[in-house]
Amino acid sequence: MTRVAELESRLSELRSVVVAFSGGVDSSLVACLAARALGARALAVTAVSPALATGELDGARSVARAIGIAHETVRTDELARAGYAANGRDRCYHCKSELYERLWAVARRRGFAALVSGANADDVGDWRPGLRAAAEHGVRHVLLEAGVGKEEVRALARGLGLPSADKPASPCLASRLPYGTPVEPAVLALVDRAEQAVRALGYRVLRVRHHGGVGRVEIGAPELERALTTQGRAAIVAAVRAAGYDRAEVSEQPFRSGSLNLIAAS
Repeated sequence: MTRVAELESRLSELRSVVVAFSGGVDSSLVACLAARALGARALAVTAVSPALATGELDGARSVARAIGIAHETVRTDELARAGYAANGRDRCYHCKSELYERLWAVARRRGFAALVSGANADDVGDWRPGLRAAAEHGVRHVLLEAGVGKEEVRALARGLGLPSADKPASPCLASRLPYGTPVEPAVLALVDRAEQAVRALGYRVLRVRHHGGVGRVEIGAPELERALTTQGRAAIVAAVRAAGYDRAEVSEQPFRSGSLNLIAAS
């Protein structure tokens, strides 16, 4: 049995599913496999809130159309949860609890039997309080359960022709805030504006880390050399300040996913 057939079989056993769908490569692969295995008994649902970066919803809609899966949105209000707004190391637990409660409401109202996520086997090696929330809400992780890691996810996505196969990860905007910095809509909007401004300069992989009035920009390794030239640095600093930060810095170290987790654990 091929890997694709194995994953489709796992999904078929669930009878009908709602996919927690961000439009990233992991959830896109699950959505594609669910659509192939279950047809109209698969529904992709994207959560919309102030923590969703500009362009992500449009991207998710585009991927869903390419896959051919039914797609809906649901409003989440994680900022109303004190545990999320306080931004402790368990922030993602509160975010995912909100998400899964809303998605289960959709599933039960529409008669879907299971809720599935795009978590993969590599996610268990990092600090992932969201997985605890998933366990409490009975969420299935077909990629993780089958031992499929990130590299294989991207390979399978390319093989299936998914437009998100090489999409950079884009977690919620709150991930740009150091733990302990309260999550507020105005701060999320500031980070979003700054990242869009830097992205408009042609950079593809980046984060703007929020440190009060300072926006610290991290650029992906392939583009970092350009960012650190005199001209590149000046353009980034100007863009971030124009977005609303008092000061801006460009990190000389390349962007690394999960870097705030490493800082908090040190």
